[in-house]
Formats: sequence, C-alpha cells, structure tokens
Amino acid sequence: MSNEPTAGELCRVFEEHGFITCSPSMLPILRLARKAATVSDVTVLLVGETGTGKQVLAQAIHSLDEKRKSFPFITVHCSTITEALAESELFGHERGSFSGATRHREGLFQAAHRGTLFLDDVNDLPASLQPKLLDVLQRGTVRSVGSDRETRVDVRVISAANQPLEPLVQQNRFRPDLYHRLNVVKLRLPALRERPADVAALILSFARRHRNLYPEIAALDPELVLYLESRDFPGNVRELEHAVQRMLFFKTEGTSLEMADWNMQSNDAAPSEAEADAARDLVTEAAQRLWSAISERGVPYWQAIQLVEKKLLERALQVQGQTRRDMAKRLRTSERTLYHKLRAHNLTRAAASRAGLPTPA
Repeated sequence: MSNEPTAGELCRVFEEHGFITCSPSMLPILRLARKAATVSDVTVLLVGETGTGKQVLAQAIHSLDEKRKSFPFITVHCSTITEALAESELFGHERGSFSGATRHREGLFQAAHRGTLFLDDVNDLPASLQPKLLDVLQRGTVRSVGSDRETRVDVRVISAANQPLEPLVQQNRFRPDLYHRLNVVKLRLPALRERPADVAALILSFARRHRNLYPEIAALDPELVLYLESRDFPGNVRELEHAVQRMLFFKTEGTSLEMADWNMQSNDAAPSEAEADAARDLVTEAAQRLWSAISERGVPYWQAIQLVEKKLLERALQVQGQTRRDMAKRLRTSERTLYHKLRAHNLTRAAASRAGLPTPA
C-alpha cells in the first residue's frame, strides 16, 4: 500500500503553510515540493512569472523540512541588492574592512545557518557575486569581507527566477556552473490563467486573511467567479489579492462578493463623476423609452426586457475582430454567462451568420 498522500491531503498540507491551490495542474509540483522538503540539503529552483507564489512555496518547503523548520528562513532580494555591498550583505564583513565598517557584521548566509536562504529574483544577481556564491554552495564555507578565516555554514538554498535562466546562460549573463548548481530540483509555477480552478479558493483565503480590517465574506457570486476565471491577471496571484482587498474596502453590506463589488473596485469600471452622470443619463433615457413601449404600445414587460437584452447582444456582436472573451469583458460578465445568453436568444454562430452578424470566436 502506498504512503503517498491523496490529492486532497496534499493540497491541505500546503494550504496550512499558506500556499493555496486545488488545481490538478499543480499536484505534480506539490508532490515534488513535498519530496524536496524531506531532502534537506537539495537546492531548489522555482521559476514562474512575477506574482505566482514562488516565495510562498519556498516558505512552505522550509516549514515542511523537519531538519530546518526550527531555524531561520531568510529572503535575499537579488534585484535590489547593490553590487558594491552585495558581498558584505551575503557573507558579512570585519570591522575596518572598508569605509563605514565600524563593527563586525554577520552576513545573511551566517544568519541563515541550519535554515534556508531564499534568493528571490536570482536572475538579477550581480555577475561579480556569482562565482563567490557558487564557491559557497560547493564548499559550504563563507569568508567575511576583510577576514582571512573561513566559517562553515549549513544552509539550504532555494532560489526563484521570474524569467528563464537558460537564455541568460547563453548570453553569458549567468554562469552555467552556478545555474546547474541551483537547478538540482526545478519547479515551474504556472500562471494563474493556467489554473483558474484556484481562483475561488484564493479569493476566500484573501478575504479571511483581511477579516480583521474588512467585513467577513462567507460566499462568492458564481458569476463573479466565472468572470474572474476568464481574466488573464498579468500580475497573477498578487494582482488578484490586491483586487480582493479593493473589493473588501469598497463593500458596505452583505457577506458575499458580487460582480457589483468587482465593478466598484476595477479601475476600468470606475468612471469619472462626469462619465458616471452621462452613463446614468443614457440608462435613464433607455428606461423611459422602454416604459413608453410597455405603457403605450402594449408590449408585455417580460417581452420588452428580453427584446432589449437580445438587441444589446446583437449590438455587441457587431464589434469586429473580437473573441467571446473580449465580448464578455466589454459586457462586464463571464464567458459562460455570455454563452448561455447567446444561446437563449438563438444568437449562435449559425443564427448570427444568417442574420448577417459576425460571431466571436
């Protein structure tokens, strides 16, 4: 009998450590991450777009590492570290070793002793530091700036790159031997658009995280979930979290997040006061015309509403060169809702073509 955890158990384990996912595409990654946590000395390279959760997964691997979890997890932001101070920052310095070095200072490698050092955006690591980092990884010793003594360190290194390292190696911007040393276990985190099944769980998790500041959220409008599952989210999980925070900030009542909450927070759905007034005037005028059709022409209410919806969809279909996703975004709805509305009004591809209307892909 296998001791391998089930998919549900695996997802729950990582959720307890802050990494939220239930997407089938993430299960192989979680299994490898769980295995990496049990092999405490192996280096791990996490690759993926900005905002996909690389640091959170690195922290989870550290927390699941029985050997190292009681010791520090220290993050180095390689994109912000200055080349002049990089060596001192990582390996420390002795008093008087350079101007301004008024006391002995341990580096981040020494501070992470017996724990984990996370090199974020390692693709931005200064070239002058790469051979020194490789030496530390190979020999397990560091030498502070200005010192003639080497100190042994027991540190697991997890690194993250927001762009592929292979092209940088080919361009001689990243040392191939360092790349191979970091790339023992490589985990690629897919973008949020590649795992839409995670959207609902992430939204609820973010809402719980901020419940001390904002109203408690108990449910999500299915239309909102479907709409957000269809979005690209270039900023990935980080962008989604900020959007959830804005929705919570603007929400005034209710315990469910709705499409209206999304529209309230969305920059592209938040017109100026003058634009909002103009939009209200247009809607008011349309309502008055609809009332005239009902009261003066004897059109039943339900028929008038259906006819308006159909005419609106026909008008949306006339926009050239758009996909169904583009059309759904313009209408501020989900692709699935749009699909069902088009079918309900017999505005399928064939019907629209017969009517002389272009259909979205």
